Amino acid sequence: MVFRVPRMDERESEAWLGLIAVSQLLPAALDSQLQRDAHLTHFEFTVLTALRFAPENTLRMTELAASTNATLPRLSHVCSRLATRGIVDRFPSPEDRRATDVRLTAEGRRELIHAMPGHIETARRLVIDALTPAQLESLAEITGAITARLTGGEHRSPAPR
Repeated sequence: MVFRVPRMDERESEAWLGLIAVSQLLPAALDSQLQRDAHLTHFEFTVLTALRFAPENTLRMTELAASTNATLPRLSHVCSRLATRGIVDRFPSPEDRRATDVRLTAEGRRELIHAMPGHIETARRLVIDALTPAQLESLAEITGAITARLTGGEHRSPAPR
């Protein structure tokens, strides 16, 4: 049985190729700025942000993985690197000794606060300021719809809105 998938029309193709270009170019630009100014990757920044807004700056590894859209092995590797730098602490969960909790340290909080202005400036320069208020609203709706499809509606933002 052969399934025929309809071709994209010009408008669909333009939107798709634009999304692909942004999804490839934006992470590199964010990583570049954060590594240059704060010696963090964008993923590390995302992990620290999730911890910053968690109760007592602490999350179980599984919750942190869900909030950062990461696999446990990738997150474990990154948290080990951050722990070596004194930015996070990893310890057995008091509720379930089989689980590991991660807590943002005072040094980690300082690193995050140091990184935030440059990151926000870069996000504004590359995305926010390039759009009208109506486009920004549309972007929020569009990314929400796509994220819901990708995550089965289970995506959690690392920071409160």
